[in-house]
Order: sequence, then structure tokens, then C-alpha cells
Amino acid sequence: MSTSIDNAFAFQSRVLALRGYRQQILASNIANADTPNYKARDIDFASALRQAQGAAGGVSLTKTSAGHLDAKGAGALAGAKVMYRSAVQPSIDGNTVDTNIEQAQFSENALQYMSTLQFINGDIRDTLLALKGQ
Repeated sequence: MSTSIDNAFAFQSRVLALRGYRQQILASNIANADTPNYKARDIDFASALRQAQGAAGGVSLTKTSAGHLDAKGAGALAGAKVMYRSAVQPSIDGNTVDTNIEQAQFSENALQYMSTLQFINGDIRDTLLALKGQ
């Protein structure tokens, strides 16, 4: 059962889920920096975010065939397709992880995760003030 509070935070919860998922992928890349033939991976965050926005009610999807899955209730991770990152300079052993790039992406994603949490905290604070009548 979905409430108006659930609906108010649905998009931001999907953003947090996507950020957390991306953080796991980037951490895996860093952890495998010395693994032979490991290919660096990432998600197209902007594309996954657009799909999450659609799942949050921003865009309605039409089911045109009985074989199509319902979009309602689809999680944020449903649109997060993991892809291989193009190598800047692959190593001799076939590893495509560039630790400088991965660490920069990891730090940026962590900062954006924390920013999203701050936005959610602000929305919760505003909602509580409205309920208290202040």
C-alpha cells in the first residue's frame, strides 16, 4: 500500500539506490585493479535516473503487449544496465581499470550520495515543521 509520504520520497529513494549500486560497482573496479583481464564496469547513471523518474510517476509507460512487464513498482535498479568502461590505457595483462579515474568517480559518487541524503533530511524536516504547524 502506497501512501503520500511514500510517493513524496519515491524518487529520492530510487536515486539513493542507484548511487549505492554504482558505489558497489566502482568499489569492485578498485578492488580488482590488479586482476588480470578484469574489465572496468559502470552504469549510465543519467539513463538509469530517467528510467527511475518514469517509475516514480514522472512518465507513464503503456503496456502494448501481454508479454510486457508492468513498470509499476519497478525498482530503481531495473534501469541500471552495467556496461564496460572504455579503457584509457589498458595494461599488458588486459586489465582496463585506471585507479585514478575509479577513485575520482568513487569520491564524486559518494559526495552525490551524501548530497541526496541532505536533500531528503531537509524534506523530512520541512514535513515535520508543517505537521507541527510551525
